[in-house]
Parts: sequence; C-alpha cells; structure tokens
Amino acid sequence: MSGTGVLEGTPAAAATPRRAWVEQIMGMPISIHVRGAGARSAWVEQPIQAAFADLRAADARFSTYREDSELRRLQRGEVSLAETSDDLREVERLCRTALVRSDGGFDAWACVPGRPGLFDPTGLVKGWAVARASRQLNGLGGQGLDWAINAGGDVLARCASSADGEAGGVGDRADDGGGPDGEAWQVGIEDPTDGSRLIARVPVHDGAVATSGSAARGAHILDPRTGQAATEIVQATVIGPSLLWADVWATALVALGPEAAASTRGLHGTSGLLVFADGTTHRWANAS
Repeated sequence: MSGTGVLEGTPAAAATPRRAWVEQIMGMPISIHVRGAGARSAWVEQPIQAAFADLRAADARFSTYREDSELRRLQRGEVSLAETSDDLREVERLCRTALVRSDGGFDAWACVPGRPGLFDPTGLVKGWAVARASRQLNGLGGQGLDWAINAGGDVLARCASSADGEAGGVGDRADDGGGPDGEAWQVGIEDPTDGSRLIARVPVHDGAVATSGSAARGAHILDPRTGQAATEIVQATVIGPSLLWADVWATALVALGPEAAASTRGLHGTSGLLVFADGTTHRWANAS
C-alpha cells in the first residue's frame, strides 16, 4: 500500500458530520469518506454502494489473481485483444500512452519479474477504476457534501465548495498544520522509514495524491529498461488533478531512479516529493 491517507486536519473539519465506508477490493482496503451536513442521510448510501459495485466489477475484469478474469484470459492467450471488452482495450490504450509520456518509465509490458512482454496494467488500473467509480459520487457535491476515496493509500478528493479544483503542494511539513483552508481534505504523506510519522500534509480541494515506493512492499517496482528492481528512490508522491496520471507518474518516477528529479520538470500541473534511498529529497511544484 502507498504511504498516504485522508486526515481531518482542523478542528472545524473534525466537527463536521462525516461517514466512512470500507471494503476490501483489489487486494487492498478502499474507503469512501463523505463530509457535510447531510452525510448521515439514508440517500447517501446509494451512490456509495454504486461506486463500490463499479470497483468490484473492475477487480473481476482486471485481477491478476483470479484465473477467470478477462485479463488473465488475455495473458494466457485464450482471447485476443480485439476480442476483449471496451474497458480492457481502453486500459491497454492508456498504458501505451503512459509508456510514451513517461519515456519508458511506466511500461505495462515490462513490469512482471521474469516475464518480459507480458501485459500487466495493474499500475494503471487502480487509478482508472477509482476515477471511473467516482462518477457515482458526482451528485454529492450538488447536495453540499465533500467526498474522498482512499484506495490503498492513493487519494481522490472533491469538496463541494471547490470552484475550479486544486490541490496544495508538499512544501509544508506535517507539524506546520497543513493548508490554511479548513474545508480542504488533509492528505498525509508517511515517512517511508517510519510509518508512524508524517513528512508532509497536503490540503486537497479537488484533486489526487498518489504514492509509490518500497516502504510497504519492498522493491517491487522494476526499472523496465533493465528488468531489475528500482531501488534508488524509496518513495515518490505526485499531486495533481488526475488520480490515474498521478499514480502512473509515481510509479514511473520510482522506476526512473536517478533520472526522476529531472523528469519532474515536465510534469505540468503537478507537485510532489521524491525520497531517495540516501535520505535526500526532491520537491517540485509546476504550473499547468
């Protein structure tokens, strides 16, 4: 799991009515948080359950652990790409786009140890699935409710009061108290060497925070250019408008290793934090 999570960062936010639902999907806890005066209303249950249903459907289609999933059937050669669903073909196209945009740092055909050429879109599917499921929650904003989805540590959040959508940078240390606006969701970034400690807190009105690295699962991200485990960056956090692309870039930056800091200059409209194996860090904040 990633080293990020939704927090309540201010006394005002803590006093606001709030509900949370959690399900184990895609091999991780996925929680949906709703905040606002109507958060405990019975009608809120319907869009929440619809979002979870979308996530379960994505898991059934793309799971690498379920032998009957469409992805596993494709991997075994039982169906061709042309014979698969619109959803799988869309994800495959997005993976090809990610390969080009990341200069090879994200490669869905070179991410399974010992299986070069095997298509595994796991690094993109989570963000894609959460973004799609979040459409079920769009009506909450019209009722004055804020919502956030935490998928194994990657967060997509919206505030009903957000006019144009924004997420803060990672310039503030955790003990600085986060952003100035108490209505923002506060997203904490864990210290990869000490999971009980936050190294930053990001205020998010409308946006995403994704983190990849070796803190929880070891060096599981491969450098697709060598096929070897990427170890020079222990954690990469990307903040931006899209969870799909924040997640892709967090994975790609870990894979790129020593080239990652330079690559962040091209990530327009994002900010983030890299933590290197030697303990040094790199922060950036790019205009759109």
